[in-house]
Amino acid sequence: MKKLILVAALLITTSVAALAQLPSFTGGLKAGANYSQLKSDEDLTDANSILGYQFGVWTRLGGAGIYLQPELYLGSKGGENPIVINGGTETEVNGEVKFTTLDLPVLLGTRFGPNKLNFRLMAGPVISFVVDKSTTADSAYDSIQDYKDQALGLQAGAGVDVGNLTVDLRYEAGLSNISKSDKYDQKQNLFHLSLGLKLF
Repeated sequence: MKKLILVAALLITTSVAALAQLPSFTGGLKAGANYSQLKSDEDLTDANSILGYQFGVWTRLGGAGIYLQPELYLGSKGGENPIVINGGTETEVNGEVKFTTLDLPVLLGTRFGPNKLNFRLMAGPVISFVVDKSTTADSAYDSIQDYKDQALGLQAGAGVDVGNLTVDLRYEAGLSNISKSDKYDQKQNLFHLSLGLKLF
């Protein structure tokens, strides 16, 4: 937890420093949908995807070519039919795991094209802080579904700006194990599609 907070503080400090040095600054609101899986290396999960949401704010710092884009948004993610137990006989526990998270991505990108029609490529780390979690699986399996309150991931994708509208499509790969159990290695992976509005 302390390491993640330190990383978050470092990313925010970097963004503020960039704001002081880079020539242009824009930002606004964003909202969108995601399609997420809760994957496991041990085949603990069926990895069926669920549909989630996201909404929040974004800023973009930088001149022509290269930019830094920190964001902050609330979203939902998780997985469906999450548990398969292999212990003598295989037991499947149907259910759904959902997280509500506060996400802080800091993306480095490049843009090209005319002023009113920018094409963009971007990638960078994202820290997710879990503010709520729920499951519909049987309570007997709570120990397996005991999840951490934060996770680290990596986002990469492409976008386009048309006037004051921005559209992004990204893939987010989980880098850290979100399960508290040492037996299981579960990571959150998802696709994001979002629409943004430039306000300044």
